[in-house]
Amino acid sequence: MSNRPSPQSNGMKPSVLGSLMTSENVVRLFFLFWSLIVMVPLLVLFAYSFFETKNFATIYKPTMTTWYSLFDSGRLEVTVRTLRIALTVTLIAFVIAFPFSLWLAKGTRNKTTKAIVLALLTIPFFLDLSSRIIIWRSVLSNTGLINYVFLNLGLTKEPIDWLLYNEWSVHFGMLVTYFPTMVLPIYMAITIIDDSLIAASGDLGASPAQTLFKIIVPLSLPGILTGFILTLGPAIAAWIEPSMLGGGFVNLLSNSVESAYTALKYPVVAALSSFVMLLLGILVVALGLLTRRLGGFGSVFAVLRS
Repeated sequence: MSNRPSPQSNGMKPSVLGSLMTSENVVRLFFLFWSLIVMVPLLVLFAYSFFETKNFATIYKPTMTTWYSLFDSGRLEVTVRTLRIALTVTLIAFVIAFPFSLWLAKGTRNKTTKAIVLALLTIPFFLDLSSRIIIWRSVLSNTGLINYVFLNLGLTKEPIDWLLYNEWSVHFGMLVTYFPTMVLPIYMAITIIDDSLIAASGDLGASPAQTLFKIIVPLSLPGILTGFILTLGPAIAAWIEPSMLGGGFVNLLSNSVESAYTALKYPVVAALSSFVMLLLGILVVALGLLTRRLGGFGSVFAVLRS
């Protein structure tokens, strides 16, 4: 009999588990799992939007009536307002977050300072959003902290009444809520930029502005895109900020979803939710098209591997 070891004993033949856990199979399993827990419910939600409600009962017969009703009841104006506020909040958050992230990642070398700032940015995620927002009502109201300070310092003779229950307060509340979601991805992208690249740019005679726009911004673009998506998506679907800080005077798509749900119009809820996701998808595609000048998403994210 031969004493040669079998392929299984010396590792020449991969195990069944090893063959199943190849990168290709892992990707397939991931997409299958993702489809089951995310995509399938979304597809069911989209299909449900083609039904209608009559006398508080859902009629399970395909129709476009529910979709037509989205624009027959003044919701087009609500949609435009929602997009305007969401885009404005996202852009303002980016304008503030990018220099802040640059300072946090490269401007400060004190690890304690970084740890404290990152903790302050992440602590709000452990608190209920409604609890974080409702406190601003006592700060921005006519009898709130800001008006109390201004009146006692003699800066104003009467309370400032435009600080609450308008679009300004909704913008402010959403900006406070989604600022961390813009900062953290940009900070992470800037952190992994090699300091030697920035130093080399200066040694070659580049000005700080040239280093910023030709080195830092292109290399941090993955974080910027992630920040835009993580901020814009929740901003479109926001409902706590307009409800608590808008005081019923700033109606967004989320308020329409809530009112339809209260009225038991579930197909309308499904149609509005599908419409919000469609808007977000269009905006994400638009962001993708903007990256074509840099060679597309592949080359944008390839800088992280260089």
